[in-house]
Amino acid sequence: MIFPEFYKHVGHASKKPCGNKVYFLSRYLLRDTPQGHEVLEVAPDPDEKGIMRTVLSSRVLAQEHEVYRYPEKVNLHDRTRLVGLALDTGYRCTIFTGHDEHQTFVLDPDLSGFLKVHVYDISPPRPSLSSCIRELETAGLFGSLSVQFCHHIRDITLLHADVYPCRAAGFEKTLDTDTMQGGEHVAGCLTAFQFYTECYGKDFYLVSICPLECVAEEPFIVRCCRSEREGARNWNGKEGAVVHWGAEPSRIYESVRDLVLRWRAK
Repeated sequence: MIFPEFYKHVGHASKKPCGNKVYFLSRYLLRDTPQGHEVLEVAPDPDEKGIMRTVLSSRVLAQEHEVYRYPEKVNLHDRTRLVGLALDTGYRCTIFTGHDEHQTFVLDPDLSGFLKVHVYDISPPRPSLSSCIRELETAGLFGSLSVQFCHHIRDITLLHADVYPCRAAGFEKTLDTDTMQGGEHVAGCLTAFQFYTECYGKDFYLVSICPLECVAEEPFIVRCCRSEREGARNWNGKEGAVVHWGAEPSRIYESVRDLVLRWRAK
């Protein structure tokens, strides 16, 4: 697969106002032809010093019948999505245009080299870790990491417990609002266990909803309400990262980045 790391390396050529010269940063050209577009790889003269430099060599990477121009503008930094879209077109090469009119392309798209990171979360309420990662991915923050996210979101309403942790999730009976009578089936985690035990004793049944207990794949990222678990973590023999329940987006991004770097350094 060829997917230029920087779209500033991709130029658009329709005429030759400067003869056989290209912009000094150009490594690829999207050239207009009567039949459509072709994609070329070019080598500007490294010894020249001007903005426009002589092309020492060039080769066609994709011919017109192999090239598809994606019709909608996209975020050029969301690289995983662009590879997926290119795969869907069925063409060897897909040209994309960004919201700022810059262009890039994906040639021979292939996601097999992208690292799969498994995201574990629960709902309701909003699965904040999973949702935040999707938003950061759409914004293009993970573009340079070449990762795919596999989201595993557990629906805790299926537990049919008597009591749930908090009213924010929309449940009728919750630990943060209602008085316990004993004997309840409580959907919660270690924190819920400690709260119930300290306030009401041990006459209850805990149904665990901790996302950490769902971890089955690696590398993983998961959220947990226990701050002492935060950071790089090996859980049940799986390597991953734990972020706090209310982690801000920058912290989530840093955790994913550090996890990917650790994993690839193995």
